[in-house]
Amino acid sequence: MKVLIVESRPELGMLWTRHLERQGYAVTQAHDQDDAVAHLSTDQADIIVLDLVLKQGSALAVADFASYRHPDARVIFVTDTTFFSDGSIFNHASNACAFLPAGTPPEDLAAMVAHYGGH
Repeated sequence: MKVLIVESRPELGMLWTRHLERQGYAVTQAHDQDDAVAHLSTDQADIIVLDLVLKQGSALAVADFASYRHPDARVIFVTDTTFFSDGSIFNHASNACAFLPAGTPPEDLAAMVAHYGGH
């Protein structure tokens, strides 16, 4: 399964990447909207782990583009803010399947990826 991690903080993205790769996933990292859209323009992603608050660009724009280019791809939003803590993210992104705190342990994130990726 192909996973795209879109995370502005390289250390957090690497933590998740290493853990998911040990689980057997093919993982690509993007650090902002432009990187994510460039990747999704040429490559498939089955699951996108997407930080809701990117330093450059819009996470909702990435989710929208993914919905257009890869309608079967699911998005797991992560955040360390209270934005959309009421669950309204599911009204704004049709491909959203989960909403997690950024501090979620990597093994729990991997379980979510496995669940929503169909493994």
